[in-house]
Amino acid sequence: MKDFQIHDPEEVGSEFSILGMLETRAKTRAVIHEVADHIEPGMRENEAVHLTKGVLADAGMARTWHPVVVRFGANTAKTLAVQPASDVALGENDIFFIDIGPRFGPWEGDAGETFVVGDHAEHVRCARDVKALFHEIRALWISEGFTGADLYRHAREAASNAGWLLDLDVAGHRISDYPHTAIHAGTLAQFDRRPAAMRWVAECHIRDPEGRFGAFFEDLLLPDEYYA
Repeated sequence: MKDFQIHDPEEVGSEFSILGMLETRAKTRAVIHEVADHIEPGMRENEAVHLTKGVLADAGMARTWHPVVVRFGANTAKTLAVQPASDVALGENDIFFIDIGPRFGPWEGDAGETFVVGDHAEHVRCARDVKALFHEIRALWISEGFTGADLYRHAREAASNAGWLLDLDVAGHRISDYPHTAIHAGTLAQFDRRPAAMRWVAECHIRDPEGRFGAFFEDLLLPDEYYA
């Protein structure tokens, strides 16, 4: 735990660095895409988790601050708060997502993204829509100054309008120099102020209403110039 007293959920620790956070973000997202490039039909989730840990180690990760999550097929519809009972193999026309939370030095990374194999139209739409939902709430954070709670109220309605269910057990959180939980352990959806840039991740997990599949996207809450 940190050796200082926290009085505000947006304070930072003694080793907080914008450059360090951005470099960690870049490394984290690069690992996700490298892993995704090596995932193929027939692979099982536990094999993909093992692969991800190897890529993280090769990238110089100090340690993870949350477990590696890789979900295939029907398991993508299950909340991230619960470990699925079965280890699923990826199909020829399927969907999967990766969620990692590595530490590089003292800085926390956290990112997630969804990928599609084959040409299942609803899988493609779900993967596209979850990323669009993230950027929709990010745009409202910029243009309207929404609070964290407002962002997720909007996200739930927008997901529903697109035909998806939003998992509010996965609702964003602080991120910082390790450990962010010493600063603030609540979710972004519970935060009643406009969140500051470089302090929070927004995450969206949507699923098909019939529970057949879902999609996930997560990234730092940042202005547009970081997405050029």
